[in-house]
Amino acid sequence: MSKKIIIDPVTRIEGHAKISIYLDDSGQVSNARFHVTEFRGFEKFCQGRPLWEMPGITARICGICPVSHLLASAKAGDRILAVNIPKAAEKLRRLMNLAQIIQSHALSFFHLSAPDLLLGMDSEPSQRNLFGLIAAEPELARGGIRLRQFGQEIIELLGGRKIHPSWAVPGGVREALSPEGRTQIQNRISEARNIILDALARFKQLLNKYQQEIQTFGNFPSLFMGLVTPTGLWEHYDGYIRFVDSGGNIIADKLDPNCYREFIAEAVEPDSYLKSPYYRPLGYPDSRASCLLDSGMYRVGSLARLNICTHIGTDLADRELREFRDIGQGVVTSSFFYHYARLIEILAAIERIEILLDDPDILSNRLRADAGINQLEGIGVSEAPRGTLFHHYQVDENGLIQQVNLIIATGQNNLAMNRTIAQIARYFIHGSDIPEGMLNRVEAGIRAFDPCLSCSTHAVGQMPLHVELVGADGSVLNEAWRN
Repeated sequence: MSKKIIIDPVTRIEGHAKISIYLDDSGQVSNARFHVTEFRGFEKFCQGRPLWEMPGITARICGICPVSHLLASAKAGDRILAVNIPKAAEKLRRLMNLAQIIQSHALSFFHLSAPDLLLGMDSEPSQRNLFGLIAAEPELARGGIRLRQFGQEIIELLGGRKIHPSWAVPGGVREALSPEGRTQIQNRISEARNIILDALARFKQLLNKYQQEIQTFGNFPSLFMGLVTPTGLWEHYDGYIRFVDSGGNIIADKLDPNCYREFIAEAVEPDSYLKSPYYRPLGYPDSRASCLLDSGMYRVGSLARLNICTHIGTDLADRELREFRDIGQGVVTSSFFYHYARLIEILAAIERIEILLDDPDILSNRLRADAGINQLEGIGVSEAPRGTLFHHYQVDENGLIQQVNLIIATGQNNLAMNRTIAQIARYFIHGSDIPEGMLNRVEAGIRAFDPCLSCSTHAVGQMPLHVELVGADGSVLNEAWRN
């Protein structure tokens, strides 16, 4: 008799979702699904709004990564105005995006995932949260808080507020960085660099402990996608799209992000509000297939960015990248290593910030290109912490929004997240027993991707969890609770 396990809600992620795990007649896992159970509607209710309002509106899609939407939206506006923004404006946008990467990655690693990694996947659930981490590892927890504070401080110095800054606009940015602000940031760099180097060293010490998780947390062939420069350098704001396969082969390069519809298609599954983009030339993957190597499933985000780039371009981060690549002999396929990749990207962002602050343009007041509506369509693309983000707008002659399409990073990882939880469940679940550590590993497989589903966050891990094992006749065969 077939059965189903439901994990609802998934904890310590940003938003609301549940997981269904399906067992066959012999009690073995036949499939697993990740369901996003909330609906946002931004693409619809932005219709009719003026183009100029879009960065401020779409920044409110998320309270964790508002900068990502702010910048992608402003870049779409740049295209509609048909302008090249001033150099200072681009460099300041880059500075804010680097700060966003730091604060978001710090939240993901130190607040949401470190309780699993430092305290143990099977540790007491009531202690396996941020407060438990603070009690057990006070210095590491304090460092994570300071790192996130560093990124948010930069965002506030540029945009006037830490969350939802309406600072980047079509044509440039509103305000310059002051000399005092630059000095304030520079004074924090040394501390931030030391914190992340210590965190990297500590994480690498844990790897032998988590060999089972490394092998089963989304460890399968897929494509990887992201932005790089024309020479293949790690990129976070502009550049070209590159696809790399699990063998390290570049299968598509120097793709124009504005032509994303030629290589990215979007599918919709009936059990989730989250779309499922895929690489159009290889087609939508068959979830029933045992091998998805030749399918259009791809991953984005920190792991993908480190897999597709030739180098990062800063001394310390490139040293770490070389060590990271030794794990997979070129391409790292296990999604467990999203955590490792985030730490390397924090280091890269800190080094890039230090370089940017020495640029003479960074204090310039030439910040805005003024223009009217010159094109009726614009696409803005940048790298959010979780992966490549697309904002596509169509406007009328007055600049009123007619159509909006948003392709977010979490959606692009949707197919891979579903396969990840199925892989974990098949390894750890056998029969109708529901060990708590197994449940946590299934959730941790999702947390490795750091999905961003809405503006809310269950950072302390205290959301109640109720899992039911339900028989085909609807009867409850077993239950597990987490309070």
